[in-house]
Amino acid sequence: MDKDAAALTAQGLSLYYGKFRAVRDVNLAIQRQRITAIIGPSGCGKSTMLRSFNRMNDFIPGARAEGRILFGGRDILEPTVDPVDLRRRIGMVFQKPNPFPKSIYENVAWGARVHGFTGKLDELVETSLRKAALWEDVKDHLSDGALSLAGGQQQRLCIARALAVEPEVILMDEPCSALDPIATLKIEDLMRQLAMDYTIVIVTHNMQQAARVSDYSAMMMMDEQRAGSVIEMGPTKMIFTRPRDPRTEDYVTGRFG
Repeated sequence: MDKDAAALTAQGLSLYYGKFRAVRDVNLAIQRQRITAIIGPSGCGKSTMLRSFNRMNDFIPGARAEGRILFGGRDILEPTVDPVDLRRRIGMVFQKPNPFPKSIYENVAWGARVHGFTGKLDELVETSLRKAALWEDVKDHLSDGALSLAGGQQQRLCIARALAVEPEVILMDEPCSALDPIATLKIEDLMRQLAMDYTIVIVTHNMQQAARVSDYSAMMMMDEQRAGSVIEMGPTKMIFTRPRDPRTEDYVTGRFG
């Protein structure tokens, strides 16, 4: 498999809330087994675009999409696509850790059970927790409530929960914004490890974080109609040192936003 082949491709993607167009005419390719950061000022549609990649916007009344999002050679916006299966293959980690009010074990096992997993559940739970760099912390406390964990541990548990259903892509919406600097660095280290096996797309306001962890960056900006669009995308090193658009340079250097 070509590691540099696109895992997700947006073609002429526009996203609406009712009559308001929040994202306009986005064309971009998310590379497989790489980390892509979506950056830009608040309100420019970063999270809206991220949620479109596994149709989480379907839960918002009045939200709709135009254009195409290709995944596995198929347009995921087609009405025949099963969004439940899509969200298994394209998992999501949210801004604030959101473990279920269940045991640590059940948090990881729950999704696998829902999707009909018939293998050895204990092994799956351990493997997922190891991949999320949490096993050593919790292996003797699997029956404890997940809410007893510290914030950074809760976020790693949410990552383990996403990994347990064997996704191909992991979407992360500001996954470190509620964490302290030490927990943030652990999540960043974890992202680099996971990128060896998974495609990761992260929305972040933290320019240092985008520069540290991502391979590619997509810069979004709002136009006069308040619709967000991708003004440039490329290798992160280029975006941060030799951007083509002066608005990108102003943003990443702190002169804007």
